[in-house]
This record gives sequence, C-alpha cells and structure tokens, in this order.
Amino acid sequence: MRPPVVLDLDDSVGPLPGRRVLPLREWEEAIRFGCSMRTLRRFAGRLDAMLPREHGTVFLGSGDFHHLTLPLVRRVGGTDPFQVVVLDNHPDNMRFPFGVHCGSWVRRVAMLPRVSHVHVVGITSSDIGGGHAWENYLGPLRAGRLTYWSTGVDVGWASRLGLGRAFRSFPDASSLADAFADAQHAQATPVYLSIDKDAFAPDVATTNWDQGVMTFAQGARVIGALRHRILASDVTGEISLYRYRAWWKRRLSAMDGQSEPDVARLRAWQEEQHALNLRLLAMIGGSWLPPELLPAPDQVLHQQARQRHGGPDAES
Repeated sequence: MRPPVVLDLDDSVGPLPGRRVLPLREWEEAIRFGCSMRTLRRFAGRLDAMLPREHGTVFLGSGDFHHLTLPLVRRVGGTDPFQVVVLDNHPDNMRFPFGVHCGSWVRRVAMLPRVSHVHVVGITSSDIGGGHAWENYLGPLRAGRLTYWSTGVDVGWASRLGLGRAFRSFPDASSLADAFADAQHAQATPVYLSIDKDAFAPDVATTNWDQGVMTFAQGARVIGALRHRILASDVTGEISLYRYRAWWKRRLSAMDGQSEPDVARLRAWQEEQHALNLRLLAMIGGSWLPPELLPAPDQVLHQQARQRHGGPDAES
C-alpha cells in the first residue's frame, strides 16, 4: 500500500495506516476557503519541499481546502496526458475574481496542457442550475475539456447555449454512476482522482457543506471504473471548526451556504469521516496504475523545476 500523506492544515484527519503528516497549521488562515494565486504558488513551493518523492493519496482536510488539488495536479510527473476525475457535490468551476478558492479551481485544472479532460461526478448542487448559470466558467465547458455529471438539477439552459454535451444529467445517482462507469471502461488514459466527501449522502458521512446523494456503493462504482489507471489522488471533505480572521472569508463562506459544525456532535462526525477515509483508502489502493507505468520520481522533480522556472505547465 502506498503511504498516504496528510496535509495537517486543520487537525481534522484521523490516524491512517503508514501515514506521513506534514505540519502546515501556520498556513490555515492564508489558504483556507481561498487565496491569491501568489499565495498558492508560495504554498505549492512549500509542498514541493515537504512531500516525499513517492507517496499515496493526499488528505487535504476540510473541503475548504479543495483548491489545493490544483498544485497537486500540476506536480504530476511525466509528459503523457491524463484525465482528472472529481467526485463532488459542486462543480468547483464558479467565478472568483480574487485568485482561487475551493469552488473555483476546476477551470484552472481543466486548462492545464496535460489534462485531457475533467469530469466532475455527483453534482446535485444548484450551482449548475439556471439561476447560477452566469457564475460558471463556460470556457472549459465550451472547449470540451470539462463535463458535469449531475442528478436532480435542471440544466436545460446549457443546451440553449450549445453546451449540452458538457452536461450529463440523470434521474438518480445509481444511473449516473452506471453511465460514468460504462464510459470509463472504454478509456485507457491515466487518471488523477480527487474526492470531496460532500458528494456522498449525509448518512455516509457528514460534512459542513451541502451534500449530495451518493451511497458508498455508488461512489465505489465510480472509483472502480478507474481500476489500474489512478496515478495520483487526494481526498477532502473533513469537518473542522474554524473562524476566519479575514472578514471577506467570513462573508463569502456564509454566502456560499457553509454551515457551522455542531460542536457537541463534532467528534462523532469526525469518527464517521475517519471510517470513510479507511474505506476510500482501501478502494483507491486497488485502483493504482501499475508501478511500471507510473512516472519515475526524477520525472516528478523535473516537472516541479519546470514549473518554478516558468515552463509550459506554469501557472498564469
């Protein structure tokens, strides 16, 4: 089993077998919910210095840190294209003019040269409904680089704008998972997998964002369709207590409908999360790309050097 890595930004991830913990609590206020691209680049440099050359799934902590998937995707070694599959109740492709945040990072990932396509799977959020259509970045959807897989949301507006092919809508989560799995079985492209546990129904595990309707079995169907193709992965969606010092983070997180965790029930919820993490680790562990097909560690280091010096994968 590849040893998991915990980015300890909020002390929310329980003990995992063989884990390596990176102490990063001093970054919590700067990074949590959102930050400037300059701050994210600084954090990415810190990650590059701390992450081991070879590791397994990276645990990010709260879903407020999901934008950290961006630097993790960028540091994938090699030169071959790969897909990014995101299990999430939200599109994470919403307009954000102040840099990047946990609900806006997908656009930047979708436009990276080596990312052939991004699939966001499990959306039930009204973020992709007609009332919020203007808030979605349409560029990657129009360019054929991003697909939303959703259930229970009226996305008729997309067809009227000629974007119908980028929106896969289903009557329930079971048919969504089956259709995604069928589409992936014909694929051979390696995959970066990012899981936000808010895609799961609350009876699987509780998060502090509005949640989807997936059962664990349906999520397992999605992950199982990627068997022997996962080259890197991360998990987010833990639940933790935090009060932002920055007023704009307090305001925007409240506008996004983020709820305050119930202090009295926090420990029980974190135990649910921990049990789900162990199940996800086992599931991902059976789906890794075979070792002989993984990028060599020196390719990862070369990729990082190119990015630091403004190579083709550098952030704009």
